[in-house]
Amino acid sequence: MRENNSVSPIIEKTVFPILFALSFSHLLNDTIQSLIPAIYPVIKSSYGLSFSQIGLITLTFQMAASLLQPFVGLYTDKKPQPYSLAVGMGFTLIGLITLSQSAHFYTMLISVAFIGIGSSIFHPEASRMAHAASGEKRGLAQSVFQLGGNAGSSLGPLLAAWIIVPYGQFSVIWFSAIALLAIVILSYVGNWYRGFMIARSKKTAIQTEVSRFSRNKVIFSVVILLLLIFSKYFYMASLTNYFTFYLIHKFKVSVQTSQIYLFVFLFSVAAGTLLGGPIGDKVGRKYVIWASILGTAPFALLLPHANLFWIGVLIVPIGMILASAFSAILVYAQELIPGKVGLVAGLFFGFAFGMGGIGSALLGKLADSKGIEYVFSICAFLPLIGLLTGFLPNIETRKK
Repeated sequence: MRENNSVSPIIEKTVFPILFALSFSHLLNDTIQSLIPAIYPVIKSSYGLSFSQIGLITLTFQMAASLLQPFVGLYTDKKPQPYSLAVGMGFTLIGLITLSQSAHFYTMLISVAFIGIGSSIFHPEASRMAHAASGEKRGLAQSVFQLGGNAGSSLGPLLAAWIIVPYGQFSVIWFSAIALLAIVILSYVGNWYRGFMIARSKKTAIQTEVSRFSRNKVIFSVVILLLLIFSKYFYMASLTNYFTFYLIHKFKVSVQTSQIYLFVFLFSVAAGTLLGGPIGDKVGRKYVIWASILGTAPFALLLPHANLFWIGVLIVPIGMILASAFSAILVYAQELIPGKVGLVAGLFFGFAFGMGGIGSALLGKLADSKGIEYVFSICAFLPLIGLLTGFLPNIETRKK
């Protein structure tokens, strides 16, 4: 039921300036994160690291970025923290500075762990704020938010090719300016969210949603969603962390050329991000999830057998189709478990990061023992897990 009072518009309308600020902050945050895999070719040759050690760096970052997220989300569901985003970016800033100075493998692990902690604070609370600013357009809001992150991820390899490869590891410190800019923007968003919470507390009646599914059905559905996340992010790990090595090994391209191919893939991911949320708002999340995971399979299966030209073609639809999955999965889960926005965001962002980290470590070990081409031939089958989408219920929410 709606009330006609002065605070109602703050809560019920889509606040696009805040969504764009969150999206841009997500771009800055994920640009910093994407520098980690982007500098792998540099530090691998400089310090003589194995693929297993490269995988361990990613695992350390991803586990630091994943394990805390559900707890951050659970805590902020009960006690929202408007300025936690700026604090989290402070951890990222510390990690960036120490990474630029790291001369040993273990100090690199500590540095990426700080960046991971910053990410674990950023994602669940930023997703909650995007939900608060969404009004009735939840899918669109999450897609706008995710667009920034995926665009930032695509910039990392390009910046590495232009800056880090020519100027070396120390040039990472130049990106601390990005973290400082993000802190300023997130402080502004924190001010808005504080006002939003005050306005929300003054409403005498707040709309609530009730799931019509049983507890067992909800648990079963969440397990399927997590398996789909596993499929997506294991496959993403193979491309994000090892695609450059695959191209260098198989086609003898330069590091800069391999980074450009990785940029094309990640830019395609960013370009496809906006599709999932708005389409899900109109036709249903389940259909978007089905199309985005399973629809990637034909192109993924062709990729290991393609020449360099066709690889450049295939990575575009792979990135665009796969990109639409996460926003739809996240909003689907938030509607499946109403009232737990932060917990759901933390669980799914955390699981996604965790799967990316574990996938990178396992695939690095596999690459050392079986070769990098074998890794890509095996990972090509992962999108077929999208068939599990057929077991998900059709979400219909009620407002009470």
